[in-house]
Amino acid sequence: MENFDADATEILASFQGMGAVCYPEGVHYRVWAPHAGQVSVIGTFNNWDVNANPLQSEENGYWAALIDNSKEGDEYKFYLQTPFGDFHRNDPYALKMTNSAGNCIVYNHASFEWHDFDFQISSWHEIVIYELHIGTFHVKEKDQVGTFYTAIEKLPYLKEMGFNAVELMPCAEFPGSRSWGYNPANPFSIEADYGGPDGLKAFVQAAHEAGIAVILDVVYNHFGPSDMDLWQFDGWSENGGGGIYFYNDWKAETPWGNTRPDYGRGEVRQYIRDNALMWLKEYRVDGLRMDMVPYIRNVKADGNPGNDIQEGISLMQWINKDIRENYPNCITIAEDMHSLDFITNSVENGGLGYGSQWDAEFVHTVRDAIIVANDQERDMEKVVQAITYKYNTDSFQRIIYTESHDEVSNGQARVAEEIADGDVNNWYSKKRAALGVALVMTTPGIPMIFQGQPLLEDKWFSDSDPIDWSRLEKFRGFANLHRDLIHIRRNWFGVTKGLQGQNVHIVRSDNDKKLIAMHRWSDGGPKDSVMIILNFSTETFSDYKLGFPRAGKWHLRFNSDNESYDSDFSHVGVADIETGDGEFDDFPVYASLNIPPYSALIFSQED
Repeated sequence: MENFDADATEILASFQGMGAVCYPEGVHYRVWAPHAGQVSVIGTFNNWDVNANPLQSEENGYWAALIDNSKEGDEYKFYLQTPFGDFHRNDPYALKMTNSAGNCIVYNHASFEWHDFDFQISSWHEIVIYELHIGTFHVKEKDQVGTFYTAIEKLPYLKEMGFNAVELMPCAEFPGSRSWGYNPANPFSIEADYGGPDGLKAFVQAAHEAGIAVILDVVYNHFGPSDMDLWQFDGWSENGGGGIYFYNDWKAETPWGNTRPDYGRGEVRQYIRDNALMWLKEYRVDGLRMDMVPYIRNVKADGNPGNDIQEGISLMQWINKDIRENYPNCITIAEDMHSLDFITNSVENGGLGYGSQWDAEFVHTVRDAIIVANDQERDMEKVVQAITYKYNTDSFQRIIYTESHDEVSNGQARVAEEIADGDVNNWYSKKRAALGVALVMTTPGIPMIFQGQPLLEDKWFSDSDPIDWSRLEKFRGFANLHRDLIHIRRNWFGVTKGLQGQNVHIVRSDNDKKLIAMHRWSDGGPKDSVMIILNFSTETFSDYKLGFPRAGKWHLRFNSDNESYDSDFSHVGVADIETGDGEFDDFPVYASLNIPPYSALIFSQED
């Protein structure tokens, strides 16, 4: 008997992985439950009999067994007998669920047939991101939620607009069918109502075939807080806390419940690391955006060193370093919003190692500048600081935007609605919202647009308010304005390479007239150097003289006042210009411009 147990243990050790893993010999189950006295797996393959398939203790808190009559598609749970009671628990590593409060389903990653298609995310200086929420992005039936499959139908629209990356709000299994996704109940499972794991893979595949990268939002600052079998998983806890997966002391506290994972426990660190790497390996996503990183590195997210969570910091460093080494083309993005170089500095230099971060310096400053009603209250110097801000001398270590799921909810609405207060289809709303988008697309950084923004969506973001796609026809011109800006930002026509460069020079910041002019370039010269003029006032300027970096003809590539974008626009200054000799703004040549109100002009040269 002793020899049999030894042989069985040796055989089990050859089966890798956590949760339910499919092998030719059957399904291998492994779970971590250090306080359990006995564990078995129950499911459709054994009529949910708690005595049929006991797991063997691996003497390290893990329990495992190979079940030869189990297969993909079986429903299952673990049955734990512990000193604290007996529990039916869903698998923490479950890849598929009937629903967040239902049963686990055995899923085999290898069963999905990927097309033989080699895709790689664009270089970061070329990326333009579209943030979307699967549940509301494309809803085809009343009272239903959007799915990965309905989202696939809108990929041609995203491709035509020029987006080459999408960022999906969290898709891990959550309670119910509607959620923003920031309350993951089963972190390894894909929301069943969205289409489950095959749905996400199908979306990634279709996006890649359309030339669009997929960045996935993940939540590691807390789990749940509801429909969560992770809570007191094997019965043990301290101080009424969450048990083995969570802190059981003051470190547990988050704004979303006392469900912060225990970043200091090896098994939990591995759990989160396994989750992060799974998306890149098994789902072929091209990057991760990590939600609310301040609550991973600090209990209160207040910067007080006494509240720092060093093990949270080291965990993020480990994950980012692993991703950089194993998936060097994938991007990791932090939502930190504290404007710290540390977030995107390399792990080797003591940083967290993220590739880029959402930039609070830009979004808050620019939203203020375009939303405030009185022109005299717009501060051009603050806007200049937002334009020129960078982390670790790298412009592309920041994501810049005027709208995101956070910025158009929680008491705030979309930019156009904030300006209009009731009717976004008015001149002021459209002009200043367009000015904000132009600033996003011409400022150094990785630009991001939120779903519905090109459709002049109003109100605020809600998981029960789908995108109204009829607005695409109603506001076709406004959508085309976004499209044209994205194409220019991506150097679609080979004449605006400078917008993908690191360099920006503020040619003039005129706080009296509320006007900013900047020169963008990569290498400089024709088809590279770009001049951008931004008018933040209701005034139209005629014969406004401004220094230009090079003599000759400058072609107008974009004018947000063009009447083709909206019949209410004035169509002023829609012409190419020639420079004249004369020193302005430390340049030897200048141009005389007609500048429409609340508008952006973009110029570059042919030769």
